[in-house]
Amino acid sequence: MTMNGLRSIIIAAAVLVSSVASASDIVVASWNIKRLGHGNQQSYSALAAVAAKADLLAVQEVMTEQGIEKLEQALERATGEPWGMMASHAIGTSYKEMYGFLWRESAVEYVDGAVVYLDRGNRFIREPFSARFASRRDGSQLALATVHILYGKGVSDRTPEIRALADHWLWLGEVYPGTPRMLVGDFNLPPTHEAWAPLKQYAKPLITSGATTLSSKDGRFANLYDNIFVERDSQLKLNGAGIINFPRMIGWDHEKSRQHVSDHAPVYVLLGGATLDVATVNVSAPAPTVRSGRQSTTSARPAIAALASASVSAVRGNRKSKIYHRPDCPSYNRVSEKNRVEFSSAAEAAAAGYRIAGNCR
Repeated sequence: MTMNGLRSIIIAAAVLVSSVASASDIVVASWNIKRLGHGNQQSYSALAAVAAKADLLAVQEVMTEQGIEKLEQALERATGEPWGMMASHAIGTSYKEMYGFLWRESAVEYVDGAVVYLDRGNRFIREPFSARFASRRDGSQLALATVHILYGKGVSDRTPEIRALADHWLWLGEVYPGTPRMLVGDFNLPPTHEAWAPLKQYAKPLITSGATTLSSKDGRFANLYDNIFVERDSQLKLNGAGIINFPRMIGWDHEKSRQHVSDHAPVYVLLGGATLDVATVNVSAPAPTVRSGRQSTTSARPAIAALASASVSAVRGNRKSKIYHRPDCPSYNRVSEKNRVEFSSAAEAAAAGYRIAGNCR
């Protein structure tokens, strides 16, 4: 074969890749499911009711392959249609976990490239896991990567991995050339932190307000740790992103949700013409929680709003200064725990006599 002939093949291949470059008409979500597959406390019917809102779901904190297999089976029972599943090997040092992907086979198909990041610098405790998927609705493709950043003893333990994500992002571009990239997961750091600067040269977070970790106080959320990053000039057809307030959706309080489902809420992005059905769901198991001699109810609650700003509106106050901060404010995570007061909304904080921080405006 001549060099000109080879160049023609390469150019033709590049055109083919670019023609299927932007996955659309699907809901992509990410969820840290607390120790999935560990113990017997998890309600797979509740997990499936929430997970079924997505067409393609990345899962962090998978403890056993049996756990994600049981979730796949629960999804098939809940939706009446087949789902696909894959999991990485156990990743980590002293604390190991797997990453997983689940997808609705009528909407999404696995293409290729399932791989754990080759971390030559040994900077990640749990290296990211990625694969390429395609929308069955139009054949377009997406390279999806997921990671669970080390929590450690404090923020200083988390920032090295956050900074290393920039190199991982560039690596994704080499492994999946011509395919839009998306990085999702539990980052254990809000998107406003300065450690994100290297990655933000290339990518942007889609969730910038609200919070994703369930507070022990019913109805309140604490930190914006879970997120979705896409290219700054992404060709993906982004049609909205947000947080699923799953306790309200399934009608459970936070205590019961944290015990039997997860202490994190899923985040999602709508691609193309996809929509998110946020109707309430009745889940019968497990048994109701009993507090102070009174039995809590599992009756359905009103449907949640689709966007993060409406579904979760946690506000953090400083009881010493009587100032409150929204999650998108620069000092939100600087309020010391001893002075921290959690409010469900800015209106609640104002009613309690707090005023908004000057750098929030």
